[in-house]
Amino acid sequence: MKTISRRRFLSTAALSLAATRLGAQQPPAIAVTLAIPAEAAGPHMPEDFVGLSYEVQQLADPSFFSPENSGLIGAFKELSSHGVLRLGGNTSEFAWFQPTPGSPEPQHPAIREVVGEPKAQFYAVTAEAVRNLAGFLKAAGWTCLYGINMGTNTPQRAAEEAEFAAKTLGSSLQYFQIGNEVDLFNRHLRDPGTWSPKTYLDEWLALARAIEVRVPGAKFGMPDVASNVSWLTQIAEMWPSIQNPPHVTTLTHHYYFGGPATNPEVNIHNLLRPATMERVQKTADAATAAASKVGARVRMTEGNTCYRGGKPGVSDVFAAALWSADYSLLLASNNYSGINLHGGTGKSVANSVGGFLPGDVLLKDQGATPEQIATRPHPFYTPIATFGSEYTLEPVAYGLKFAGLLSGSTFVQADLTSKLQAAGVDATAYAAKSANGRISVIVLNKDEEKDVSVTLDFGDGKNGAVEAESLRAPALDSREAHIVRAAVAARLKDGKHTVVVPHASGLRVTLI
Repeated sequence: MKTISRRRFLSTAALSLAATRLGAQQPPAIAVTLAIPAEAAGPHMPEDFVGLSYEVQQLADPSFFSPENSGLIGAFKELSSHGVLRLGGNTSEFAWFQPTPGSPEPQHPAIREVVGEPKAQFYAVTAEAVRNLAGFLKAAGWTCLYGINMGTNTPQRAAEEAEFAAKTLGSSLQYFQIGNEVDLFNRHLRDPGTWSPKTYLDEWLALARAIEVRVPGAKFGMPDVASNVSWLTQIAEMWPSIQNPPHVTTLTHHYYFGGPATNPEVNIHNLLRPATMERVQKTADAATAAASKVGARVRMTEGNTCYRGGKPGVSDVFAAALWSADYSLLLASNNYSGINLHGGTGKSVANSVGGFLPGDVLLKDQGATPEQIATRPHPFYTPIATFGSEYTLEPVAYGLKFAGLLSGSTFVQADLTSKLQAAGVDATAYAAKSANGRISVIVLNKDEEKDVSVTLDFGDGKNGAVEAESLRAPALDSREAHIVRAAVAARLKDGKHTVVVPHASGLRVTLI
């Protein structure tokens, strides 16, 4: 069965389910008025805010990130014309650089095998793979955050790889990231009795300074923690004591809502409820405070809905689109430089989490057939799925793309979300002004039942028209997502415009 046939079947099934639901009596929409300030004094959302994260092990196949892989290049362009590819993940700690064919594999340190942690599967990143990566990035119009092995590397080898990557990638390289989820190294890569932010920083400096010798002016991101954001705070406190510190442009961390797939708490309701974003805000507060002390910005370099490959029915459905749109815009409004949602091929992600995807186990326990399992993206959370030779944007990618409509804009400072939630609807809103002076408002109605009627008040004397785009699907559990532009623009009336944002949908309104 071809991919398009599978997806058409899924779409038809979702539409039938939605029609059944819409047949029920709907309560009247909740009315809310949002005053939209004319001035934009908040954080700026960079043009290249949108990003994806892949395992470094993806480079073991030089044909994947290659200028010849037109299908993947097309998918990247469809997501964003100016995105950022991050290469890292658990597999990055077992990579070794092979500058020429036949170069001998170095001796690797012994690694403790721990149940649930990735096995030590060492592999080569070849010069060919890096050259192909450079061509891929140029063709896609993207830049790169290049991950360097810290777990099983030496300063000399790290510097050799960094020098080649810098020369080969050129302007497509934003910065080097040394190490992945270093707060978890005590599980199998380092001595749990001595590993700490201080020992990490000492080791990181040795690698970074070796790279600086070979790559003068090298830029770095760090520490790329899995979840312990207090590491950022502690590193920021130690930073002033470092003489001639390396040029760190970005403090980085990861974020997964929950996991693994077998955890019943990972569900659509919990993913979308306000408490989820309240916890995200606390992380953002700590991360941005630390970054300010270092003179850097923050980036969420790896994350998604459910760790260890995602959960079918949560990570690969429309609910994930609403989550990713809201999560992205919340971080952007907190002055993050970008976000990288994790994905890739099923094999690379499975290798990174111990050899299998818990989501497959869940589906088998639920009685799914191999044919039914094959209709799901692998990994389940991947923004761009691989079906044979086809690459398709998954719902979570459409949420990221929808948030990216505000890229290049500056946020207005107004607490719009609180007013929506005070009215009793699970919705959020963000407003920003583009470089050409146009104000856009995005309302994300994550409520499972309630529609909201939003009156956007742009101020007395404002006139002109508004245009709109919607983020929608037949239902929260639909295996699809759509961004649809309104056919006709409407005009303001007394500086106001009222729109209904149905439950489980998003809307962008732009004053033109």
